[in-house]
Amino acid sequence: MSASDVLLSASDLSVRFGGVLAVNKVSFDVRRGEVFTLIGPNGAGKTTVFNLISRIYTPTTGDIVWHGEGKPIALTQQAPHEIAALGIARTFQNIELFEHATVLHNLLIGRHTHRKTGFWSEVFFTPATRRAEIAAREKAEQVIDLLDLQHHRDSMVAGLPYGVRKVVELARALCTEPKLLLLDEPSSGLNVEETADMAFWIQDIQHELGISVLMVEHDMSLVSKVSDRVLAMNMGEALATGTPREVQSDSRVIEAYLGTVDDVSSLRRAA
Repeated sequence: MSASDVLLSASDLSVRFGGVLAVNKVSFDVRRGEVFTLIGPNGAGKTTVFNLISRIYTPTTGDIVWHGEGKPIALTQQAPHEIAALGIARTFQNIELFEHATVLHNLLIGRHTHRKTGFWSEVFFTPATRRAEIAAREKAEQVIDLLDLQHHRDSMVAGLPYGVRKVVELARALCTEPKLLLLDEPSSGLNVEETADMAFWIQDIQHELGISVLMVEHDMSLVSKVSDRVLAMNMGEALATGTPREVQSDSRVIEAYLGTVDDVSSLRRAA
């Protein structure tokens, strides 16, 4: 793998909250065009890593470098509101939408990083502003078509089923036209059919839109279906990196999920 294949690199990331070491010297690379997934038990530090990349937290030690366009950028030197403009979008485990706005309006909010018009241009709705508004709506409609949200376009978010709201949050993130999409437990709260749809959309996002995906996920069937590589974490530390099959067969990963290797062998014999 050449350096040009790397989109984001994290080196020796650590973060301490008081006396708790939440992440301890974790390193990984996300390659262009891949789905890279963080797995591990609750409390492993996966979402904390997302919060470090999003600049919600600042690492105690370590570096996060963005290789989007041009020269590399140290994300630790960027303000939180600058991250989306670099080409990094995120969804949350707990849905963060404007519930008293329509689906379309939520998606248009995702276009804010692409608006170049000024205050007076907006006030007088100049030709430039009109063109920007048309372009924003065209992009939102493309995402609506991609994720089959046509039926919900003008619906208020507050009245939508949970599974649909998860898709709307994904749609809003896509409206920023990211190069890297951070998905924090995209299947959380979804039923089997909705999870299958989510897997289909993640694959479309990767293959049709060419967007790299960094995902935190507990559903191993989804992880195995869409992930190119996986990093397993436990208690803030990296255990193993590789394909889903390689990581799931790693003895340290098995122990983190199920107990010692002897415990797993006993369970298998009992079965």
